[in-house]
Amino acid sequence: MCIAAVALLTISCLDERPHDRIDEDELLSTPEQIYRNTVAALYSQIGGNKMSQGLQGTERGIYDLNTLTTDEAMLPTRGGDWYDGGLWQSMYLHTWDGGLSPAGDAWNYLFRAIVLCNEAQSLVDEYRSKLSDDQYDSYSNEIRALRCLFYYYVLDLYARVPYLDHYVTDLKDSPQLERSQLFYRLYNDLYESLTLLRQERSNAPGPYYGRITRDVAFFLLAKMALNAEVWTDDVWTDDSRPDGKTIMLKTPVGDKNAWEACLYWCDLLGTNNKLEEEYEDNFKVHNEDSKENIFVIPMDKNEYTNIFRYLHRSYHYSHGAALGMACENGTCATVSTANTFGYGTENEDSRWEKNFYSDEVFENNKPVLLDDGTPLIYRPLEVALDLSGTKYEKTAGARMKKYENDPTALNDGLLVDNDIVLFRYADVLLMESEALWRLGWEAEALVPINMVRSRADMDLLTSIDEQTILDERLKELAWEGWRRQDLIRFDRYHKAYDQRPQAPGEADRHTIVFPIQGRLFKMNDTYTQNPGY
Repeated sequence: MCIAAVALLTISCLDERPHDRIDEDELLSTPEQIYRNTVAALYSQIGGNKMSQGLQGTERGIYDLNTLTTDEAMLPTRGGDWYDGGLWQSMYLHTWDGGLSPAGDAWNYLFRAIVLCNEAQSLVDEYRSKLSDDQYDSYSNEIRALRCLFYYYVLDLYARVPYLDHYVTDLKDSPQLERSQLFYRLYNDLYESLTLLRQERSNAPGPYYGRITRDVAFFLLAKMALNAEVWTDDVWTDDSRPDGKTIMLKTPVGDKNAWEACLYWCDLLGTNNKLEEEYEDNFKVHNEDSKENIFVIPMDKNEYTNIFRYLHRSYHYSHGAALGMACENGTCATVSTANTFGYGTENEDSRWEKNFYSDEVFENNKPVLLDDGTPLIYRPLEVALDLSGTKYEKTAGARMKKYENDPTALNDGLLVDNDIVLFRYADVLLMESEALWRLGWEAEALVPINMVRSRADMDLLTSIDEQTILDERLKELAWEGWRRQDLIRFDRYHKAYDQRPQAPGEADRHTIVFPIQGRLFKMNDTYTQNPGY
């Protein structure tokens, strides 16, 4: 299947339908062409090659909102580098306002993808006569599941928006849903898509590589169940939440509470997926055959234009030069992340050196040298939000190492062959452990979390609490874009951590969602802004 299929049309905003259209009768004359130019074309939206586009790989979009606003990582100001009008400092400190540009850019990207899903469905409807009933149902269902994927991120980031499940040119008849309403609409829509999704693995090379399959939907449903207390809370600026034990969700074996539903979906994911023997195999240059990766952004530097910017953005200039890249000397781990991994202690977690470059840097068994001929040494414990004028201005902070360097990468290291990992089975085991712990089943909760620790050759846990869960999720899933969601679920995102004080007025938790973008209010004057903005 051609993942990077050509989209038939471009949509710049919700109420705009293009008038210059390619000859559809020629491009949509057979079932295969209809699939390729409607459903398959949507997969080009999952990755990206421009700023803020794609679910991961680029900058100033979803990934940065979920990572650089947390205690996991930061983008320090390094003298004249990385101030950018205070953007990165405001993201780390949570001092943004309604004009936070990455939030606006991610909003535009996600709703463009949703509108493209609905436009694809309108074309499938228009050319239904060329399809069998099975083909029509299959194409429509895959579009619905893709729309749910993009809406999953909308629900997490923005909370209160219209749910657009068909092509519209006017939002006046599309009400703004409360967060709980959006949650249940999305959960039920995704649940109903299951029967027509394929059971094959999404990441295995073959016809379903990179596509939405049943396992991808199971993973999303498990995540929704795990976060149900947060995402069914319509008033997140008070001190109460719904109780996960009373939130009832559909499953094929009857309604279950949120934690039981999470366990149900996690259990199903154990059928087709398992942990790789080696942690790093999930992120190697050719990781298409990973049995652990459930959903990825397929990368092929010769076929696709999707980019992977995070290594390039993190490495010191001299480090990049040693690898043949023009790197940007930016993102790094926080001090609290280094401490959570036990960096520099006798109890240092084995995953530290798999996720981070620290101390003296070697490539090809040779030390990387600075311009003055001295060795490059990254200093994890010297990092601060503003390093300008400090001794380690350019070298403070442990740098991203998670993905194996592709020595044949193109475009200064941005075009690589490592598939970008979105969902993987280790996360499923950690979700299962957390759900069991929330149900009060501590002994049972130790089993899946210890499977993850055992693979990392770490001592097995004998007890579990919320700090244990958060720490293990950080150590296993560093650089994978989950930290913001995890901190919110444990009610910590709005509080002081690492070197970040609680922002003025943040005690009301309004920062756990981002502001709704102003253009929406022009489309429907009944829409209202999220609290605090």
